[in-house]
Amino acid sequence: MNHWIDKEPTATALMEMHVRAMFTHDRDMRIRTINEPWPGEELAPRFFLGRTIDGSAICRFRHDVPERIAGQLRALVEDEPIVNDEVQKPKHFAAYMNLLRTEHYTSGPCYRIPDQTTPAKQTVWITQKNINEYSLTGFEWLITEIDYDQPCVALVHENRVVSVCRSVRITEGAHEAGLETLEEFRGRGYAAAVVAGWAIEVRKMGALPLYSTSWENNSSRRVASKLALSYYGVNFTIR
Repeated sequence: MNHWIDKEPTATALMEMHVRAMFTHDRDMRIRTINEPWPGEELAPRFFLGRTIDGSAICRFRHDVPERIAGQLRALVEDEPIVNDEVQKPKHFAAYMNLLRTEHYTSGPCYRIPDQTTPAKQTVWITQKNINEYSLTGFEWLITEIDYDQPCVALVHENRVVSVCRSVRITEGAHEAGLETLEEFRGRGYAAAVVAGWAIEVRKMGALPLYSTSWENNSSRRVASKLALSYYGVNFTIR
């Protein structure tokens, strides 16, 4: 049984769960690959920084980042301020980018899905056993991934799967949500319903349901707002 069931996790603990769910780690706590549940491996970013609303900053470096560079990055991370909704880029953004000699980064808010979140519309748990009962037009790829991204919760319209939330990063303690809704069915509250339904199934497994997105993904952020998700920090990665 996970400790969070009896005690509300701190923002720092949530960010630690987030980074462990997102990436595989070696014994030196260097990150190696993106923690996708399906076969295949993709390299992790070279640098991860997670800043939280309680003032902590968690960082990770890919295994091939030289220790000299990692040390310089750590020193900058220690000077990062408490994050809030208005602060999107880290204080030392330019220095991080310069040290790693790149212009490519991603960043976005991180949320916990509260225990009381429930779907406003009926959803269904899709598994290998029942997936053939529904039309998958637009979601044909789901057939090859259904065994790996469980739980997978969908909203069905006229027997067609039109919105899906599934576990796309999985650890014993936490699952990260992967959300997709067919374009013609957006704006109807379907995405919020499947996220809430997915969170219920994840909690039944004894894990925390987590939701993260990018600042540019306005539709995903609207779902977080609609469900009143609990904001705990911001992630930032450099490839």
